[in-house]
Amino acid sequence: MAATVRPVSIKIDDDIKARVTRLAEARHRTPHWLMREAISQYVEREEKLEAFRQDGIHAWEQYQRTGLHVTAVEADAWLGQLEDGDDISPPECHV
Repeated sequence: MAATVRPVSIKIDDDIKARVTRLAEARHRTPHWLMREAISQYVEREEKLEAFRQDGIHAWEQYQRTGLHVTAVEADAWLGQLEDGDDISPPECHV
């Protein structure tokens, strides 16, 4: 199923408009293409950042409920072994 594309207007100042136009010309693209690409990249990046943030919130809430954790020393040792090429399981969480 094809995505529905709808026009949206945004207001940008003359300086940004000129910069977008110059960059679009340098890239042999239209300003429209450049703005759509910029918005797409921004949204994708921010969605990943928000997912990372939500994972952190979830991990903190889970720690507060259970007290289960791995110390920094344990995590460092495990990461060091992974860097050395040892494919080992992560350390067990404990209270």
